[in-house]
Amino acid sequence: MPKIDTIRPETVLPTPSHTVGPFYGHALPFPGGGDIAPVGHPDTIALQGYVYDGGSDPLPDALLELWGPAPDGRLPQVDGSLRRDPATGGFLGRNGVEFTGFGRIQTDANGHWSARTLRPGARGGNAPYLSVCVFARGLLVHLFTRIYLPGDEVALAADPLLSRLPKERRDTLVAKDQGESTYRFDIRLQGEGETVFLEFQ
Repeated sequence: MPKIDTIRPETVLPTPSHTVGPFYGHALPFPGGGDIAPVGHPDTIALQGYVYDGGSDPLPDALLELWGPAPDGRLPQVDGSLRRDPATGGFLGRNGVEFTGFGRIQTDANGHWSARTLRPGARGGNAPYLSVCVFARGLLVHLFTRIYLPGDEVALAADPLLSRLPKERRDTLVAKDQGESTYRFDIRLQGEGETVFLEFQ
């Protein structure tokens, strides 16, 4: 009979921490994840940018999740951005009418990401913003940040979060207007110009 080794509790070591990526790339992205706005909606805006690591190199395998309110400031109550066919289990895509406010975008080989969504409305005493969750290689925990849109300087100056930051840090949260309802927002994980990240407790 073979000898069976027993493991004593005092010899068991905790499992080491793992990074959040690049394992999420297998099942989390879905077709049309960045097409959040219903087709032809008049309040549609385009967002695009890059995700950079601490060495200012673009990350080809980062993943972003975006959430935002509707233009009137209400949080959408619609179920499901990723809809499946109940018969086949296949991907049906968004229905093109209802706005869920949620998107999931993977960066391309050049570290670039893009999304189409609706211009968010203001909520409470905050300037309008989109919430962002960042998954990337090397991160032990995903990161949270915000995308504010330029244009209403009074609202931006009065925002409770932005008003607490020095100007150079505040600027990392405000997208750059590229004209024609298109905005650029780069995310820098570390180093010079590092994006402001939020901690929720």
